[in-house]
Amino acid sequence: MSRSRKKIKIRGISTADSEKQNKRRANRKLRRIISQKIKTGEDKFPELKEVSNVWCFDKDGKIFDKTISEIELRK
Repeated sequence: MSRSRKKIKIRGISTADSEKQNKRRANRKLRRIISQKIKTGEDKFPELKEVSNVWCFDKDGKIFDKTISEIELRK
């Protein structure tokens, strides 16, 4: 992957590398709620946005940054 590079100079706003753990936690919570509702016989299931709040995740979004070096653009 020596030629693999990011094309756009975008990075996350915070110091967190990823939101993987936050997403895993939210999906596990959703699956747990759905399995409980299936066992009780309910028909209406919640959406992911109803269960988790993306504003509470580690990153605060992304930002365009012209000052990113070529080394940071490597994958």
